[in-house]
Amino acid sequence: MKKILIIGASGFIGNSLYKELNSYFDTYGTYHTDNSFFEKNQKFFQYDMELEDISILLDNLKPTIIISAIRGNFNAQLDAHQRILAWIKKNRCKLIFMSSANVFDTFSNYPSYEYDKTLSESVYGRLKIKIENALMRLPAHKYVIARIPMIFGSSTPRIQELKKLYDLKAPIEVFPNVIINATSISKLTQQIHYIINRRRKGIFHLGSTDLIYHLDLIKEICDLLQLEDPIYKQVFDSNNDRYLAVLPKDNMLPKNLQVTTKQVIDSVILK
Repeated sequence: MKKILIIGASGFIGNSLYKELNSYFDTYGTYHTDNSFFEKNQKFFQYDMELEDISILLDNLKPTIIISAIRGNFNAQLDAHQRILAWIKKNRCKLIFMSSANVFDTFSNYPSYEYDKTLSESVYGRLKIKIENALMRLPAHKYVIARIPMIFGSSTPRIQELKKLYDLKAPIEVFPNVIINATSISKLTQQIHYIINRRRKGIFHLGSTDLIYHLDLIKEICDLLQLEDPIYKQVFDSNNDRYLAVLPKDNMLPKNLQVTTKQVIDSVILK
């Protein structure tokens, strides 16, 4: 049986992946902040990437698949991934790196596909690019780069924040001329499960196969949540339409694992 270690399994994405994979694989996770639930679970290990060397845990656990869903200090993230990559080179192990659409946030005139050149203006996007570039120096069978757009679903942080802003009668920030794609947390975890099962490799764009304006997406979600007359703060960061979308083309998943914008919107009320 595959032994999976999710680094950052106490975060939203990492914990959702743990719940999806735990019944099928020998799955472990790391957590950072003291938490009695994780402390009692013998499949979770406390790990502070700013103070500890991840190689010690890897040597003891010997995972065959590592999923990186960690957040936090950027320099510490780079150091942790350098150590993970050094360990992977010496062991039979693959890394699945949860990346972001932000690796393309400089390119605004068109959507981006799997093997397009990456370029980012944001510190966050540049961090992801550095880690991606380091991964791509490994043999192809040793890594998966999963680039993810905005994630929605009934319990996602984005939806919780939306509801909170509405309750506070605070403005919800929207970008009327930004064209995006999105995904749902339930579909994302199924896609990663499939990638592991089928031993897929390379770069995957795990977003909806169609596009939508950010303002339209948020409006449709608010309508579905029955949030009456929300206050929108429209932000125009350029005079023209711009894209921040990662579309799949080269590494397509089966039809049942692809997702549409409508399915993403519907996911916000599905448990």
